[in-house]
Amino acid sequence: MGKEVFLRNTFSVSALVACICLASCAKTQYIPQAPDYSDSEMWITADGDSTDSGADVFYVVSTWQEDWTTDDGRICHYADVYNPVHRQNMGDLEIKKVAAYMSPGNRFFAPYYRHATIEAFMLHNEDSTRARTRLAMDDVCRAFDYFQAHRDKSRPLIIAGFSQGGMAVVELLKHIDDETYNQLAAAYVLGYKVTPDDTLQTNRIKAAKGEADTGVTICYNTVKDVKYINPVIGETCIGINPVNWRTDSLPATLHDSITVSLSPKYHVLVVSGYSGSEYPAYKDFINVGDIHSCEPWLYSECLQENIKVRANAWRAKSDKK
Repeated sequence: MGKEVFLRNTFSVSALVACICLASCAKTQYIPQAPDYSDSEMWITADGDSTDSGADVFYVVSTWQEDWTTDDGRICHYADVYNPVHRQNMGDLEIKKVAAYMSPGNRFFAPYYRHATIEAFMLHNEDSTRARTRLAMDDVCRAFDYFQAHRDKSRPLIIAGFSQGGMAVVELLKHIDDETYNQLAAAYVLGYKVTPDDTLQTNRIKAAKGEADTGVTICYNTVKDVKYINPVIGETCIGINPVNWRTDSLPATLHDSITVSLSPKYHVLVVSGYSGSEYPAYKDFINVGDIHSCEPWLYSECLQENIKVRANAWRAKSDKK
């Protein structure tokens, strides 16, 4: 009996300590206000489709914030969509630049969202990263649902995102219903992975096999050598070369001097003739043999043309139904 009482009391004390710790963490962490996606201020949009013949592009921005602290000393692991500096980072440094090549001929939509800070991807634990990014993924799904509810569904749908935005594309493919999937011309996962587990969670992730197939997922990650694959973002089970749109190792030439080859074994792009020196290493995490930061920029002309090709292919298939 004494032992039982001792164990019971020990458990009670442990539970109390755990509750105190959780309460303390809740008090010391700050969660920014959720975005209201009926507010136009939560979007960057561009209408480049004067002939009503293009696609609707839903783009998800990557990671721009590190952990930060509020004025009252609370730590925050997320971007604040109402913070002018955070908005400028997302908007001016990435979204508007991507819109410059994705919006011509299309209608472009990109939400601000509470993306997880870079530290979420440096936790060295997949489950911890998933838990930390759940709030961000929920924001993206809410934004997409608002976008989908208000767009012309007779138009082809393109979903694209870079890095954490690529992660969001994968989550959106799990989130959408079959009706929405039937509107999908293509999904572009730029600089992030698609795992076998992802493909088991949905039948809507179908690896692109060529230049013009529709309803497919395009995924690529760029490295100087396969030994530099970053498992957190680049250990993927699908991949395609965005220069020649092949899934074998046949090399392609980009900008006259860069050779881009796909590794069929690792599903990543191996480049030569390009150093990526404009993208310095970040905390020995990215740009250290991988060239993560180049993904939406190095192949921008290829992506711009391919969006048009796949949107036209979707329209051609739709016209036959």
